[in-house]
Amino acid sequence: MNHPFTLPMHSETHTRASDYFGALTFSGDVMLKRLPPDVFMNLQQTMQRGLPLDRSIANTVAAAIKEWALEHGATHYCHWFQPLTGLTAEKHDAFLSPTDDGGALEKFSGDALIQGEPDASSFPSGGIRDTYEARGYTAWDATSPVFLLRGQDGQKTLCIPTAFVSWTGEALDKKTPLLRSIEAVTKHALRIVRFLGDAKATHVIATLGCEQEYFLIDRELFLQRLDLVVCGRTLIGSAAPKGQQLEDHYFGAIPETVLAYMTECEQRLFELGIPVKTRHNEVAPGQYELAPTYENCNVAVDHQMTTMHILRSVARRHGFECLLHEKPFAGVNGSGKHNNWSLSTNTGANLFDPRDDTHTNMQFMIFLVAVIRAIDLHADLLRASIASAHNDHRLGANEAPPAIMSIYLGEMLTEILDQLERGESKKSAKGSEIDLGARTLPQIPRHSSDRNRTSPFAFTGNKFEFRAVGSSQSVAWPNTVLNTIVAESLDVIATDLEKKAGKNPSPAKLEATVRALLKDLVKSHRRVCFDGNGYSAEWHAEAAKRGLPNFASTADALPALVTKKAEKLFAAYGVLSPRELHARWEIQMEQYCKIVQIEGRTLGQIARTQLLPAALRAQGELADVVASTQHAGVPCPESEAELRELAGSVVRLRVAVTELETAANKSISDHAKRVRHFREAVVPAIGQVREISDALESKIPADLWPLPNYATMLLMR
Repeated sequence: MNHPFTLPMHSETHTRASDYFGALTFSGDVMLKRLPPDVFMNLQQTMQRGLPLDRSIANTVAAAIKEWALEHGATHYCHWFQPLTGLTAEKHDAFLSPTDDGGALEKFSGDALIQGEPDASSFPSGGIRDTYEARGYTAWDATSPVFLLRGQDGQKTLCIPTAFVSWTGEALDKKTPLLRSIEAVTKHALRIVRFLGDAKATHVIATLGCEQEYFLIDRELFLQRLDLVVCGRTLIGSAAPKGQQLEDHYFGAIPETVLAYMTECEQRLFELGIPVKTRHNEVAPGQYELAPTYENCNVAVDHQMTTMHILRSVARRHGFECLLHEKPFAGVNGSGKHNNWSLSTNTGANLFDPRDDTHTNMQFMIFLVAVIRAIDLHADLLRASIASAHNDHRLGANEAPPAIMSIYLGEMLTEILDQLERGESKKSAKGSEIDLGARTLPQIPRHSSDRNRTSPFAFTGNKFEFRAVGSSQSVAWPNTVLNTIVAESLDVIATDLEKKAGKNPSPAKLEATVRALLKDLVKSHRRVCFDGNGYSAEWHAEAAKRGLPNFASTADALPALVTKKAEKLFAAYGVLSPRELHARWEIQMEQYCKIVQIEGRTLGQIARTQLLPAALRAQGELADVVASTQHAGVPCPESEAELRELAGSVVRLRVAVTELETAANKSISDHAKRVRHFREAVVPAIGQVREISDALESKIPADLWPLPNYATMLLMR
């Protein structure tokens, strides 16, 4: 069968990316050509404006999707959803159905498109579903395009993005609360836009673009390390002679083997309509980055999950393993996922665009101050949204934002906040030009403020960059929290404006009301704004003075999810009920404990079966050398000292491993006490075993050391 689209791989081709962009998604021109005009328009209203789906069109849409999928060679379909594991899930069903006459036909109904019924008891539910309560539902999310996911052999599966809920209606996934939060923030943003006189705006869109950092290592080396296979990070490993000290990897020439991998990833992503834009070497050796342009927040989250899948699967075709862990290697930079978030109207106006006269741009200033208020009041929730055992290894080091949630604004906006607080209105600073000192070089425009890489939440021109999100995380939950806390601030501001300015206020009254309101808000909440070095000890001391929370670990951060304040917030905006929120707290607490326990058990096994035997062999060989040298009557005090030191290290390693195994296997039923135990006992025990092991690695002959070392994994391409 000749399929209408086959993407060429690893061959000379002049096919433009624009020719096959989105070819494996049921959207745009594909829908327009295959659906009746009235059905197309109906579905577009749902996809673009978030209006309720008309179930009467489901059979027509399903028939068109089925024919399109079959023409591309698909044999199965699935409801593709995002359970609370942080990954995606799918159950494949064949289109093929037997007929009464012994034959078969491909069938796909509107009911099959709209609703599925996976087992709800086998996914984390935080007590919402018991083991014997198995019924759950998936529901088609028509706002995110249906797509065809291609496997290694070219086989395609039709994937239908869906929400996942229990039989009793509670959200068991990350998409459902995300969609609810998008509705909340866009609703209250539109209130302010319309109040300020934009009659053309009919809806507001939350937009998102996620930069993805990752490591690539040789797959054969990966398979030789149980810690990487099981935990996604190296639990032991001494530093390579060369790491990132020379700062020569960042933006360096991309190795040809890596470039071939990146090219195939981009081709696969383009055909799925994922608008990847940037690729480059990151700071650490073996580390790279991929970044898309901005999309609707919900679609961007789905595309981000697909991107991680593609990065992993394509890597294996090229002999690599893609590591998405936040800290796969000690001593070099870890990986994050910078979350670039903004709000725009359907008319194309970015609500965070300062424009030319920033100091008089009421709309921009209202939305800016709303975000400042939201981060100040709910810094604990924002920190909890990116809390994980993986991210604990990255946050706060000199490579990633600190665990203190603060906002970087830059000189221009800081000056404007000063003016607002004083009740003044002066010209805002503007960019200039930089003279590069050579006539052959152009003068380049200078932005009105610098950038700050140490800030966890930075304003970067027309958006906010939440830099603390971890590289392996789904961005659904951080954006759910972000949307919700900003919705609450916008609601408070809109209500206050409506009350104080009244209906149809004069321009003068409106401006005076806005200025007075902004002045009060800036005074109350600008403590969360900080433009300095977020890595410095001085900032930690200053943040404590300002009363900003500093939750150093996941164990410290997660309790914010079960406060009365959090319950009231999420319930008020219809994002999560108290039961749904408590379930997420319970699941995240349990996941933290399980991850740390798995790491402890894995390291114990590696130490018992690989490290100790290797150390004992080295000790035995060295003992033979010492004995034979002494037998020859030759003094060897250095070798004797080395033998004593090695034997002592072996003893210390045995003791440390025993302590680790005891701590990792301790049974504690209470969630809070269990998390605290793993943070305060197991994590340090893992660190102690690592410290001894890494010291041993530098003493044991290379031919006896059982694991690929850092230099081999990171520097050889």
